[in-house]
Amino acid sequence: MTTSQLSPPRTRDRFLDIVRAVAILGVVVQHWAMPVLDYSGGTVTTGNALTTPGWWAITWLSQVMPLVFFAGGAANLISLRRASSTRSWLAARLRRLLLPVLPLFAVWLVVPRVLHDLGVPEQPVAVAGAIAAQLLWFLAVYLLTILATPLLAAAHRRFGLAVPFALSAAAVLVDIARFDGVPLVGYANAVFVWLAVHQLGFHYAEGRLGTLSPRTALGMSAAGFGVTALFVAFGPYAASMIGMPGAPVSNMSPPTACLVSLAVGQIGLVLAAKKALSRLAERPAVTSALGWVGPRFMSIYLWHMPALVVVSGVLVLALGYATPVPGSLLWLTALPAWLTLTGLVLITLLRVFGRFEATPPPATVTAPFWQLVMAGLLASAGLLGLAATGFAGGPELWVALVAGAYLLSGKAITREPVRAAQEH
Repeated sequence: MTTSQLSPPRTRDRFLDIVRAVAILGVVVQHWAMPVLDYSGGTVTTGNALTTPGWWAITWLSQVMPLVFFAGGAANLISLRRASSTRSWLAARLRRLLLPVLPLFAVWLVVPRVLHDLGVPEQPVAVAGAIAAQLLWFLAVYLLTILATPLLAAAHRRFGLAVPFALSAAAVLVDIARFDGVPLVGYANAVFVWLAVHQLGFHYAEGRLGTLSPRTALGMSAAGFGVTALFVAFGPYAASMIGMPGAPVSNMSPPTACLVSLAVGQIGLVLAAKKALSRLAERPAVTSALGWVGPRFMSIYLWHMPALVVVSGVLVLALGYATPVPGSLLWLTALPAWLTLTGLVLITLLRVFGRFEATPPPATVTAPFWQLVMAGLLASAGLLGLAATGFAGGPELWVALVAGAYLLSGKAITREPVRAAQEH
């Protein structure tokens, strides 16, 4: 299937660049600021600062996964239409997504054993392995969106906005079944919810959303947040847009239709600020920062939780530090130092491991299309297994699935001439 005849002009979209950068910064800061940690008697206790009364409102902006999938959808459609073929595009995407994961696996196949040998109790090691692996759900789901993108692009050409509406309706039906006594069906929304948001990115890529006036974009935002408020007020949905410990309902695990309306609200906000964000992105210092973050987007995501594990291990386990009461003066004072220290560790990790993502791929395709699809499905299964069980619970089978998928994706891939969005 050839797509080059559909190619738009090859120019960078700085707005997408900065939305992606803001989103990954939001992910990192939220995950580093949330933990409430203490250690005693060989056991580490964990809590979530966002369980503080009223702080659920923060999650309506800090839960930025909708923006990640929105920007990814726009970038995927742009790059697919610039590719020489669907096969070369899929090969490039799979290899670029999977290669940065392999060094993370290599480290975590060794780390639990090393920590045990150093005398670290089993429970903190299990917690560390779970924390480092649990966020791999995103990569597993994103791989499925990559596999679906050619089909969704064809549906987009034929049906337009009907596609995200249909996916959103399916998400609502799944929620109805989930809350009516079939809880396992809720996991189908890991597909319906995120594909619906991903599909909205297609409409930005083609200009339908990108050309909205600020007033119209704010109206879109108000509608999205308003529907989310109605879901929470009159439905079985939690007020928090992230999962909370001990909460009877989570909007994230599995995802609920709330996240689609939340996405509309957040997308409207960033579109209303598009001109200001685009001007900001043109400043030399910001352009330089975006140029550094773009080729390391997945590496930042993969290694920001191991950075937290390192800092927590030293300060909490070795030095006896305990997180102050969230919202207290001591917590507010300690938070900047905590974020700074964890950021320094992350930068160090990226200097070592970021090169696996930033290295340009080779220049020929060897895998047939069916093999690429199989590789994507195997990798997704392996990543979901790791996200569910953690690195400390016998990860060898799941690691083997992902490593095998990387090999299945071909010995070499096409280097697509796409730099406009630097998406994964």
